[in-house]
Amino acid sequence: MRAISGLSAFPITPSDADGRVDADALRRLLEPLAAAGVDSIGLLGSTGTYAYLSRDERQRAVAIAAEAIGGRVPLLVGIGALRTDEAIRLAQDARAAGADAGLLAPVSYTPLTEPEVEAHFSAVAEAGGLPLVLYDNPATTHFRFSPDLIGRIARRPGIVAAKCAAPDPAHAEAGVAALQAAVPAGFPIGFSGDWNVTEALIAGGAAWFSVAGGLFPQTCLAIVRAVAAGETERARMLNAELEPLWTLFRTHSSLRVVYALADLMGLCRAEPPRPIQPLPPEVVAEIARTVRGLSLS
Repeated sequence: MRAISGLSAFPITPSDADGRVDADALRRLLEPLAAAGVDSIGLLGSTGTYAYLSRDERQRAVAIAAEAIGGRVPLLVGIGALRTDEAIRLAQDARAAGADAGLLAPVSYTPLTEPEVEAHFSAVAEAGGLPLVLYDNPATTHFRFSPDLIGRIARRPGIVAAKCAAPDPAHAEAGVAALQAAVPAGFPIGFSGDWNVTEALIAGGAAWFSVAGGLFPQTCLAIVRAVAAGETERARMLNAELEPLWTLFRTHSSLRVVYALADLMGLCRAEPPRPIQPLPPEVVAEIARTVRGLSLS
């Protein structure tokens, strides 16, 4: 698999009330991403509600996606689970179904220690059969990686990149530098948290793991390409134009907003898995008004 870089687009995983993945809707979400030439697709991330799907449906979603993408772009698949042995099985399932890499978050109920997380990653990397991207998402896992821990895990065989929450723009340069100093030279560190990512990319981040990219790949690719070309002011301008969308994400959560957007765009009519509720009609109307005023593609 080529190095993780550029735009990694993360779509929702449409499913019914029983948690069965809607194959046709998933294909409709994936085709524009592959056609746009995103650098990778992140299936079953947090936006893809991996934690709410059974093992069978997770494997089924990967198989559907791998067939739909047809090798045009790499497929990165979330394999997080409470138990190490289950995460290993999910990695093996994803590999068998056509994934190119696994995205592993230290999902927990009992708070984990750094040695426990390090052992978890080592075991899944060794037995899972997939290159792994370390996923630091403290808002959902309630575990925060230190730069030193990321550096130790990055040196283990089979760990190929890290996906971290983007620092506040005012601290992007220092935050990215601290992470880069902790990992081996050339180890890719990418960022999520769409509203903060542009400054992290300008500071040297290797990739944008993007919720918005799962619906608007061309818009997000324009920012990534501007940064890559050294056009930092253009990247900042493009990002500033998306502030109304980022405000919606921050206010209502990006997950709930993109479910509403997928419906508004006619891509699918899926609702988020319970107990997560769809946004109320007045908020959906606000989202519709907002996106009509933006240039999104």
